[in-house]
Amino acid sequence: MQIAILMIHVVIAIALVALVLLQQGKGAEAGAAFGGGASQTVFGSRGSGGFLAKLTGALAAAFFATSLALAYFASQAGDAPEQGIPDAEVIEQRNAAPTLDDGAQSMDNSAPALEESGE
Repeated sequence: MQIAILMIHVVIAIALVALVLLQQGKGAEAGAAFGGGASQTVFGSRGSGGFLAKLTGALAAAFFATSLALAYFASQAGDAPEQGIPDAEVIEQRNAAPTLDDGAQSMDNSAPALEESGE
C-alpha cells in the first residue's frame, strides 16, 4: 500500500511541475486583448487558464493528501532498525570506561615488571 501511494505521489509531483510550466504568465494576456485570435482556441476565448488552474489545484490537493498518507505510514513504522547507524548513546556505552570485570582482566594481562640485574 505504501509503495502504491509513493508511486502516485511521484506521478503527481511530475504532473504538477509540467502543469506549472505549461501555464502562461499574467503578462501574456495583454497580446490577446489586441486581437490575438484567442476566440478560436480549444479552450474558448478565456484560454486554458481556468482549466489549467483548476487542474493544478486538484493535483496540489492530491499531492498534499499523499504527503500526509506517507507521513502517517512513516510514523507507524516503529522503532529504528537494528542495522545501520547506531544512536549516540549506544556509541557512548561502547566507548565507556571499562567495568570492574574488564579492569581485573587487564591487570592480570599486564606486562611483567623489569627485573634489575645486580651487576
